[in-house]
Amino acid sequence: MEKKNKSAEKRVRQSFLRREKNRAYKTRMKNAIKKVLAAVQTEESSEKIEELLKQAIAAIDKAASKGVIHKNQAARRKSRLMKVAKA
Repeated sequence: MEKKNKSAEKRVRQSFLRREKNRAYKTRMKNAIKKVLAAVQTEESSEKIEELLKQAIAAIDKAASKGVIHKNQAARRKSRLMKVAKA
């Protein structure tokens, strides 16, 4: 096994933590989107859908602000989600 230098070991630790945080943001975002789609599918009340939509948009914006997804992807996801919720 090769011996790494200190900076390489630190980069490994940093990238691992960053990857875990990014996964958490992305998972949170996807789950929020799924909740909205499920509520639309089961024809929940419009107030419930509005609340879930609000949470999903916040999760999408958070992921975009952290650089987990691109801002244009965030805009596209929000647009499509609102289109489905309003229909």
